[in-house]
Order: sequence, then C-alpha cells, then structure tokens
Amino acid sequence: MHVLGIETSCDETGVALYADGQGLLAQQLYSQIELHAQFGGVVPELASRDHVRKLLPLIRELMTQANLSLTAIDAIAYTRGPGLIGALLVGTSMAEALAWALNIPAIGIHHMEGHLLAPLLEDDPPAFPFVALLVSGGHTMLVDVTGVGAYRLLGETLDDAAGEAFDKTAKLLGLAYPGGPSLAALAELGDPLRFRFPRPMTNRPGLEFSFSGLKTHTRTLWEQQATADDTDQIKADIAAGFQLAVIDTLAIKCRRAMQQTGYRQLIVAGGVGANLSLRRHLQAVGAKSGFQVNYPRPEFCTDNGAMIAFAGCLRLTAGQYDHGYQHGVLDARPRWPLDQLG
Repeated sequence: MHVLGIETSCDETGVALYADGQGLLAQQLYSQIELHAQFGGVVPELASRDHVRKLLPLIRELMTQANLSLTAIDAIAYTRGPGLIGALLVGTSMAEALAWALNIPAIGIHHMEGHLLAPLLEDDPPAFPFVALLVSGGHTMLVDVTGVGAYRLLGETLDDAAGEAFDKTAKLLGLAYPGGPSLAALAELGDPLRFRFPRPMTNRPGLEFSFSGLKTHTRTLWEQQATADDTDQIKADIAAGFQLAVIDTLAIKCRRAMQQTGYRQLIVAGGVGANLSLRRHLQAVGAKSGFQVNYPRPEFCTDNGAMIAFAGCLRLTAGQYDHGYQHGVLDARPRWPLDQLG
C-alpha cells in the first residue's frame, strides 16, 4: 500500500510517500521561517496562502523523487487537526480532492498522533506499551500508549506549552526568530547555575505542567539585570538557566510517569524533542532510573509529511478511514483533544 501524507497544520508544508513493507520512499518539506521571520511569529493568513502556493508543486516533486505516478497512490493521509484552521483546510481540501479524483480512501490524522508515532519510523522502533512525552510549540503532554489509537492522557500543560515558553522567552531576550532554536543555541554559551529558576509544579503530585510562571520569572530577572555591564553573558546565563529549568521540569514529570505506569520505554516527540540538552538530560535520567528513551531523528521532530503518511498507513491497514468527499464536508479541526481520538 502506497500512502501519500500531507501536513499543513502551521508553517511547514510537508508531503511524503510511505509504502507498507518498504518504508519511507520519498519526502519533501518546505519551511515558511523566512516568510514569518519579519513579523516575529506565524501570521495565519500568510501561512495558509503559502501552503496553497507550495503544496501541489511539492506533491509533483515528491512523485518525481519516488519515480511514481499519482495512480500508484493507494490512499491519502492528511493532518485534520489541531492547527491553524486556514492552513488545515488547504491540506484537507487537497487530500479530499485527490482522493475523489483517484477514487481512493482518505483519512484525517491527528497532528499529535503523527508526532507520537514518529519514533516507530526508525530502524529499531520502541515496542508498545510506552509513555510518550509530546512537547512542541503548542502542546506539552504525557500520554500512556498501549497501541495505535489506544492513548490515555496522563497530564498536560495548564497554560503555555514548553515550546511556546521557549519562543516567548527568546523574544523577551531579543533573540532571532524562530525563538526556540535561538535560545537553545545561546544557552550553550551560558552558565545555567548563575541564576536561580523555579521548577514549576514539581513539588506537588500529578503530571500536569505549567510554564507561564517560569516565563514571568525570567522576564523579571532580565529586567533586573538588563542594565548590567556584561549583558551579553547575562543573557546567555539566563537562557541556560531557563532551559535547564524547563528540562528539569520535563524530566521530573517523565520519571514520575514511568513510575506510575511501570513501563520501561519513554518516547519523546515534537519540535522540542530535537533539543540536544533535553535529549542528553533525559537519557541520563533514564539510565539512572531504569527506562529507555527513544526519539525520532531530528528531521521527524518538527512537522513533516512522513509522520502523517506513516500514521495513515497504520490506520488504513486497520480499516480506519473516511470519505469526506462523499458527504461534502471538509472536517478540519483546529481544536482536537488527543484523548477524544479513537
């Protein structure tokens, strides 16, 4: 089965072709970073328009790369949600139109399920069951995963996601867009112990997260230090301290989730999962606590079509698909809780 995957949830246009039994055949990805950099963040209308411009040419490039025609596609998977509604509708309408024209199944995939299953694309994939830490610009959650579609939410952020906190803190410090990677790079030059940062909600039971208070603490600290002589080093030290506080918080909750479930495998996915300091820290915690940590390769941490094609293939193999074109409704879902996914 050849499955075309389409990802247009935010500011990256991703397409991929996955074949059951063969693996990933080809992929194409276009990032809108340069488009949004001048505004310091994603502009939804511009994102949607750029998806319109790029999606069809990318699909053509993909099929050329795979040396296949569109008629070789057996099914189409696309990101139904969550995400920016305009961006989602571009991918949804393209997928449903192609499915109708080719008379093949189409299936809408939950964006975070794509991230959650991305580590299974690797040569030595983790086995079910496992705990998943999904950590990105819009989501921070811990999920009990016992199989494809079998997800139980253990805890999530009550306010800002970790990636969102990274981005907002980077903007506060005057760093270049995209903020998360810029802050992580600056943190490598700083002393994470120079200033004291809280570890939010780690002194109470439960697996929920909160990062808004940490962001406020960082703002107050920067305002107090901004007139000092060594502002460049202070900025690096604040970045390092902030990053370590986020990583410590994530690690504490991950260790708690592993103890609660009794599982021995933790997977980390989503854009923040590409953070090298987070990977090193969780690897050390896992080795000490007796559980294994798995990640997708960095290119599969950010939004991409491969994870959507793969998730779609798993769903379609299980006979789970829909024909949106039959009832004339494009069912994009900008808000779609993962625990409502069957």
